[in-house]
Amino acid sequence: MVKVDSKKMFEDSRKKGYAIPHANFIDWNSARAFVSVAEEKQLPLILAFAQSHSDIISLEEAACIGNFFSTHAKVPVVLHLDHGEDFEFIKKSIDLGFSSVMIDASQKSFAENISITKKVVEYAHARGIVVEAELGHVGANQSTETDQLTDSIYTEVDVVIEFVNQTKIDSLAISIGTAHGIYKGRPKINFERLREIKNRTDIPLVLHGGSSSGDDNLKKCAKQGISKINIYTDFIVSALKASQSQKFSDYISEKNACEDAMKLVLQHYYQVFETKGINYGKEKN
Repeated sequence: MVKVDSKKMFEDSRKKGYAIPHANFIDWNSARAFVSVAEEKQLPLILAFAQSHSDIISLEEAACIGNFFSTHAKVPVVLHLDHGEDFEFIKKSIDLGFSSVMIDASQKSFAENISITKKVVEYAHARGIVVEAELGHVGANQSTETDQLTDSIYTEVDVVIEFVNQTKIDSLAISIGTAHGIYKGRPKINFERLREIKNRTDIPLVLHGGSSSGDDNLKKCAKQGISKINIYTDFIVSALKASQSQKFSDYISEKNACEDAMKLVLQHYYQVFETKGINYGKEKN
């Protein structure tokens, strides 16, 4: 197994101006597709499972899949819980082997966000697990008919330092204009806000809602301080298009076409983010 701390990934990405893809898997096939691309490119990967997807596969199933691929991958792969919504779910993910977790209390009040996040950090750090939190709120697109955002709240620069100092988190997801889901148009990224936040803290910054946010936008985000960019929708949309592109004679052919489509998306974003491989140190376990 290649053991790697995502802190090292982010330290290098921040220093050199690139981002690492965060790919959300929902089954064995998608996880395998993502890791195979990372191995082919010899680049690091954040392999993530979101709590909201536990209606597709259980957390226990996701842990089995993620632990297998992160353990057997020939490149550094971090198994990450995305958008953990409550302490008990996050605690269980840590106990099942996730090496990185996100607590998303961004829709709570600032005081509640700090309180909930501190509880997660205390449990995770005692077990050597890194924690991501969100300040501000990355909402969802209203529909495919508009590029307006639903309940997105920009991260306020003045509260970043207080939040980081009080919670002791390891990375921070910020809201600067992206949203989850499908865009009709192209989001307007607040790069000035990104620069202001980066200048106020040394903590690695994360961007959610990366799918279809525009290659130029994402490349610029990576160069200006975003260490990790989350992708999900683009993978699912590409798989759907592949499935609908022809009349398949059997399930295996269709499945392979969907996997190949998702691979192309990840290959593309590795180029856009200008992700680099570094010597993390290989430690057999």
